[in-house]
Amino acid sequence: MKLASLKEGGRDGTLVVVSRDLTRAVKAAGIAPTLQAALDDWNAIAPRLNALSEDLNEGRATGAFDLDVTKLAAPLPRAYEFVDGSAYLPHVERVRRARGAEVPASFYTDPLMYQATSAGFLGPRDPVVVPSEDFGIDLEAEVLVVTDDVPMGVTPAQAAGHIQLIGLVNDVSLRGLIPGELAKGFGFLQSKPRSALSPVFVTPDELGDVWKDEKLHLPMRTWINGQWFGEAECGVDMQFDFSQLVAHVAKTRPLTAGTLVGSGTIANEDTGKGASCLAEQRTVETLRDGKPTTPFLSFDDTVKIDITDEKGVSIFGSIEQRIQKN
Repeated sequence: MKLASLKEGGRDGTLVVVSRDLTRAVKAAGIAPTLQAALDDWNAIAPRLNALSEDLNEGRATGAFDLDVTKLAAPLPRAYEFVDGSAYLPHVERVRRARGAEVPASFYTDPLMYQATSAGFLGPRDPVVVPSEDFGIDLEAEVLVVTDDVPMGVTPAQAAGHIQLIGLVNDVSLRGLIPGELAKGFGFLQSKPRSALSPVFVTPDELGDVWKDEKLHLPMRTWINGQWFGEAECGVDMQFDFSQLVAHVAKTRPLTAGTLVGSGTIANEDTGKGASCLAEQRTVETLRDGKPTTPFLSFDDTVKIDITDEKGVSIFGSIEQRIQKN
């Protein structure tokens, strides 16, 4: 099934079930008011949402309406926790090589992750609002998963059973602020504003064979100002799958239902597939030409992030945003 949240009913939105073709929706009234409420009691709520989804897709749902993506909030307008990884080591290797540094051996056996901003997420059509272009505005196209309650100390095999939803995220980064913050040795803060989520989250069974080994096996397609930017393969060159990422986070603490776990920027060894963030493209240019030529985003630039099935039909709906001055 596919789930989304309307921009109504309070800070956490109003939960709706969305048709497979993303054209129709129905409120989950009487089942769960919000997606967070559904996740809090997932084992009991999910079968009822699934039944409503079947009714919607077969034209039997009472109260169904045409879906307007502009009226959607993020599926989880705010979450208890968002932890983001950097599971695609070609990205890590290139970035470090461009600045003359080697990748530590531990990066190949221990996931690189950080605690991200979760107090609020942008909807799929909300603008990215930034005070200054000088901050180095960048998109980061990623896949993420949403868990139910995860016990502390789970194994990757156990963690796989706690992945309930899958979606996309534009993990916005301000590259000009990152070096100074990391130099302090205490991680990201100002350099990581709010991220945007895809219109819908979907259950793993909705994805069929393209979800296997706890990875999504489809290309991540990105455009900047309407021009093709990349289509890196999500299932290729991912050093750590999502079950490993979830288990890594839960090593010393349980995870609350509604925790989001990101993959990090999708990147492949094959640079011909383009990039999923500007920092990646600029790194490729630096290694090839000695300096970057692609600029970071400017005000009024647009970005689009999407994943489609083999027929070219969007699965999660696209994230489409304009960069806007605060």
